[in-house]
Amino acid sequence: MAENCAVVLHGPNDLRIEKLPIPTINNNEVLIKVSCVGICGSDLKIYSTGRCGQESVTEPLIIGHEGSGTVIEVGSAVKNFRVGDRVAIEPTQPCRSCEFCRGGRYNLCENPHYCATTGVSGNLCTYYKHVEDFCHKIPNNVSMEEGAAVQPLAIAIHACNRAGIKLGMNLVILGAGPIGVLCAMTAKAMGAANILITDIVESRLKTAVKLGVDYTLLIKKEYTDQQVADKILELLGTAPNITIDACGFASAQRVSMMITRTGGTILVVGIGAETVEIPLSRALLREVNIIGAYRLLNSYPAALSAVSSGAIDLKSFITHHFTMKDTKSAFELAKTGEAMKIIIHVSD
Repeated sequence: MAENCAVVLHGPNDLRIEKLPIPTINNNEVLIKVSCVGICGSDLKIYSTGRCGQESVTEPLIIGHEGSGTVIEVGSAVKNFRVGDRVAIEPTQPCRSCEFCRGGRYNLCENPHYCATTGVSGNLCTYYKHVEDFCHKIPNNVSMEEGAAVQPLAIAIHACNRAGIKLGMNLVILGAGPIGVLCAMTAKAMGAANILITDIVESRLKTAVKLGVDYTLLIKKEYTDQQVADKILELLGTAPNITIDACGFASAQRVSMMITRTGGTILVVGIGAETVEIPLSRALLREVNIIGAYRLLNSYPAALSAVSSGAIDLKSFITHHFTMKDTKSAFELAKTGEAMKIIIHVSD
């Protein structure tokens, strides 16, 4: 067996490729030779600042949580996988015993052991071990690159399920990064009628149009919240049934409360600041539902099926490829906002 190389974050902008021991699996685990890992917005935040949401880098951390690979060893209690199976790695290992796990909402687990969080290794490494029941077989017509990108798609599917998207609805998505665009692609597959997406980077909007978005709005720095709201409503021609905040900016959350139809829904999936100032009262008096979506929940099977059937085109969503040795260059490109989805090829 070859050496185990891993991309380790030591602090903001400090990525190092290090050789580490190959993990030893437990009875209920599989050992995976990792093929591809995608770069996520949360990866970028923790790389750039050392923090993302409730997580902060306090010790060296193997990064990456959008992974796919091939099973090369199985534990004695593993029943559903064998050596050679290609798998997409759902990046959590919940406790299964807290009230949220017992209630079927393992994404809210109090001790989730989520990949690339404090005390838990990520999967941007040559060899990675994971529990059997959070690995998913990749269909034969789905590539390893797509298998890695299924993770953000599963987040988008969970977000759209939480938002309650139905046939004929009109949507506004604030933020045309990977999650925002995948929410748009998912919403279209679920029957949304018209989708408008906004961003501050024009190239992302152009990609969003290629992937099925109906309307785009380039946000300029000088725009006030009211100007953004007016432009959105003019372009869409109606107040949206659902607004999805996929960027986490306070301005996006304020605008969402200004534009969403009375009785509609605002879904926040972007990770924002700890506190924000928003026009809450007016939205509540119009019975606008304001909800969050955290990570993903039972959406990997649907994501893999959607890609396999052609309902969602992940090949066109993936825009850039790098080898492991060029991971830092990949992160620097991600900083510019010009890439939609970057895949690191670990095995190359």
